[in-house]
Amino acid sequence: QVQLVESGGGLVQTGDSLRLSCAASGRTFSSYGMGWFRQAPGKEREFVAAISGSGSSTYYGDSVKGRFTISRDNAKNTVYLQMNSLKPEDTAVYSCAASGHSGYTDRREFYPYWGQGTQVTVSS
Repeated sequence: QVQLVESGGGLVQTGDSLRLSCAASGRTFSSYGMGWFRQAPGKEREFVAAISGSGSSTYYGDSVKGRFTISRDNAKNTVYLQMNSLKPEDTAVYSCAASGHSGYTDRREFYPYWGQGTQVTVSS
């Protein structure tokens, strides 16, 4: 079993930056890939970014490419999402997820473990 706890959300203005953190426990952290997803009110959950277990490979959704950076610190059992140049359309609940393998994927059905999420609100 894996437990995930996100932190770092909040209210910011357009153009600001924010860093989300996701602390994991319960398994060898480096053995599984991690992902960030987001869900805005009335919309489906959207893939944001993913990173392999070693941290050597990353993958981003088109809407955040070039603005967001995913990283991980396996010694701290934590994955991060650095969000720059934030836009109002980035407003959503952001959730981290752990996959069942060391690779990375944008398919949410391959992530059996999910955190509760943290709210990010970007004002115009």
